[in-house]
Amino acid sequence: MSADDAASPQVTEYAEQAVAYVQRALGVPLEYDSNTLPVLDHYLRNVPQDQPEATQLVLATAGAYFGEVIRRLLGGRWEIHPKPADWRMVLPTGIHFSPVGFVAAAIAQADLDDFDSELSAPPRMMPHLQQALSRMGELTVEEYYSLCGRLDTLEHVHEVLVAVAAQMLGDGADDDGDGDDDGDGAEEEAAGSVN
Repeated sequence: MSADDAASPQVTEYAEQAVAYVQRALGVPLEYDSNTLPVLDHYLRNVPQDQPEATQLVLATAGAYFGEVIRRLLGGRWEIHPKPADWRMVLPTGIHFSPVGFVAAAIAQADLDDFDSELSAPPRMMPHLQQALSRMGELTVEEYYSLCGRLDTLEHVHEVLVAVAAQMLGDGADDDGDGDDDGDGAEEEAAGSVN
């Protein structure tokens, strides 16, 4: 990974705090991989929701950790904003989401009005994302809102959009060479303009 792919110091600090919290609470180290996400899901199911300040800290730290797991597995970059709830993870395919929103939904086992817990993509890729999501199997509420379930979903739709982008690029290469840059636009959108 190049230095440009590294997490910001604030994300790293928050993610490491999540590792420390889970280690202290459950005695299990989180290792920034899919194998320890079930441990984080278990931890989140036990977060008391009647302590707003503590919950906000868990949201920020667990969101940073989950986003880092995704970045390390699928690639991508962080878009950092002043509030952790507004941080976004942008995958190379252009799929983007709020890791904190996913954590909030995992704790509540529901979508919340105050947090974005949806996947999004550039307009040209959005129909393909929606189609990939509609073809996925049924999940229980717990599976749907778990971070493990979100990872499975992200891996699936990321693969689908990589294939779509490759097809768009291939279709662009098959053009009659008229200088039309449709293929380049597909590549930029599929790559999410990762600059």
